[in-house]
Amino acid sequence: MGFISGSIAASQSKKAARKAEGKAAEAQAKVDQLVKGRSTIINPYRGVTSLAGMASDASVLLNNPFENLGVATQAAEMQAEEADISLANTLDTLRATGASAGGATALAQAALKSKTGIAAGIESQEASNQKAKAQGEANLNQARMAEAQRLQSIAISEGKREQAAQAQGELFMFETEEGRRNADLDRASGLESRYSQQQFDAQAARASAIAGIGQTIATGASAVAGG
Repeated sequence: MGFISGSIAASQSKKAARKAEGKAAEAQAKVDQLVKGRSTIINPYRGVTSLAGMASDASVLLNNPFENLGVATQAAEMQAEEADISLANTLDTLRATGASAGGATALAQAALKSKTGIAAGIESQEASNQKAKAQGEANLNQARMAEAQRLQSIAISEGKREQAAQAQGELFMFETEEGRRNADLDRASGLESRYSQQQFDAQAARASAIAGIGQTIATGASAVAGG
């Protein structure tokens, strides 16, 4: 390599080395900026709270409809009173007409038996009605409690779903942002490595050119001295 061509090559290599050095510095600064600006690691479940407060005791809706269920005796008492009155009236009538005591007794017993049967039937019907009413109220209480439990279960389930969705959304956003930043970081790191290699190659080429110039000078000096 001649002196002039060697000088040109050395100068070009020096410029290339400086340019590559500047590009590498810019890429390294970008890398540093990206590393510094990386997102803080998040806990996507930090907003999750206990849903225990949504659970309530549905037993307050229940009561015992049979607690005050009594026996229907009022009708029987009224019928008994009516039977007594009827018996008394019958006896008075029999005495007034001069009927025998045996006939009066038989008639009174028949009337009393009839009245007693009617009273028992009314009493049984009233008791049956009260029992049916109480059973209906018990069924209604159970239905109310089942509905309260159903709505409570829906509320808790929906609360869990909302919390899970929020956590997943935050995690998705974090991972997406981190993925983009890592991609930028990889590109910047690649550029820094490439420009650093270019700088190294240019410096090596400059060193080689300078060495060639020195060799040319030494060869020329040796030729002059030998002449």
